Amino acid sequence: MKPPHIPILRFGRRYESLDTATLMDRHGEPVAELSVANPGLIRRDGHRAENARHALGELSCEQLEEICKRAGELFMNAALPLGIGSAEQGPEDYIRQLSATTGLPRTLVRANMAKVHSVLDGMAGVLNGLTRGLDLSVLDTGYGRQAGAPVSYCPTTEALGVVLPSNSPGVNSIWIPAIALKIPVMLKPGREEPWTPLRLIAAFIEAGCPAEAFGFYPTTHEGSQTVMESCGRAIIFGDEKTVARYAGDPSVEVHGPGWSKLILGDDRAEHWEQHLDVMAQSIAANGGRSCINASCILTPAHGRALAEALAEKLAAIVPRNVDDPEAQLAGFANPHVAHWIDQALDEGLQTPGAEDLTAARRTGPRCVEFAGSTYLCPTLVHCQSFDHPLAGREFLFPYASVVEMPTAEMLQAIGPTLVASAITEDPAFINELLSCRKIDRLNIGPLPTCVVRWDQPHEGNLFEFLYHRRAIQMADAG
Repeated sequence: MKPPHIPILRFGRRYESLDTATLMDRHGEPVAELSVANPGLIRRDGHRAENARHALGELSCEQLEEICKRAGELFMNAALPLGIGSAEQGPEDYIRQLSATTGLPRTLVRANMAKVHSVLDGMAGVLNGLTRGLDLSVLDTGYGRQAGAPVSYCPTTEALGVVLPSNSPGVNSIWIPAIALKIPVMLKPGREEPWTPLRLIAAFIEAGCPAEAFGFYPTTHEGSQTVMESCGRAIIFGDEKTVARYAGDPSVEVHGPGWSKLILGDDRAEHWEQHLDVMAQSIAANGGRSCINASCILTPAHGRALAEALAEKLAAIVPRNVDDPEAQLAGFANPHVAHWIDQALDEGLQTPGAEDLTAARRTGPRCVEFAGSTYLCPTLVHCQSFDHPLAGREFLFPYASVVEMPTAEMLQAIGPTLVASAITEDPAFINELLSCRKIDRLNIGPLPTCVVRWDQPHEGNLFEFLYHRRAIQMADAG
């Protein structure tokens, strides 16, 4: 049977390009054909974004919140078109296709579906958190009152450009609130993962959102840059080089490595065994593919014993078939990436002061072939110092280092940290954590780093990114 064709979506219009790409599964079989957008087409559509924003502006924020709720149910349960005027895709089709092209086991695809649904279903709470309780009718009328004072917000852009990765469908949750905030999106899907943004678009349209609010552009690296340049605000996912490239650019929000950490305080280090499950979940949830997975455990005592026990738990996680309900590891769509990471770890271990404690606990090498896919088995490295190169690394699979150091030195050393879960009840240490500017999201108590409340801003506040507050004065009538 001929694989389905995935079109370009141009703010409400389906478009099939003569330039196409074939999307393969992990066995090299074609799963879909994609139309590829050239930079000129994307640039032309960027000039039409104002019309798209006006189409969204016809609806109130309250109506858009209800549309989000309906879209969430459709995303989870309905048969939806693969683009405007395309063949339908049921939820099980979506799970099977996404798993086939990304290597994510179906259990993790379903977990990410639930994450996306929770954002759509709880959009009212998400927006309340992002806007800090703003009456959203202010966005409908352009002005109003907040805390008793006049207030006005104006959009910083006609559309939000988003260059998406392929590592985890849940990252789509980051751009979804833009629609409820009346800002259209121009989406460049990940090379192996067009499925989630496309299904979300279809769910939104079926729920009553204007089709003009969505641009969907499978494209090249040059096209990705054009998506960003065509929008006044853009989100991109990438590595350290990407972060460095856009550092200081207020029009670009970069979601790069999280370097998230779990920290034990002096008062809980003696009880480290009680928190092993929280540590393992922080490292391995979602196949270790998220920026909110812990990549380092810091403890003031018992570092070696903790690392040995944690390595035992992680080594028990092994590759399984993608349809196995116990599967927790994701295969690599590009085997070269897995082999590069494996080599980088081996090179890092050559520097004295670090030991891979999972190596002796697994039955084979770290990098393995299983059921037609390439996997990296979980790796736990004990580092004698936080200065060791592997103490500050983050990889696209369940990897973490364990470092023992005094709590007095931790917050000076940790560097940028997207999420820190601090297991402590010490008021003085908690106050230090609250004052630490290096931590973006702080969990206090035995909470895994990967547990996210979407009414709390995640790596930047999307509302403040998309709207600018301005002073307003209105003359009294008469």
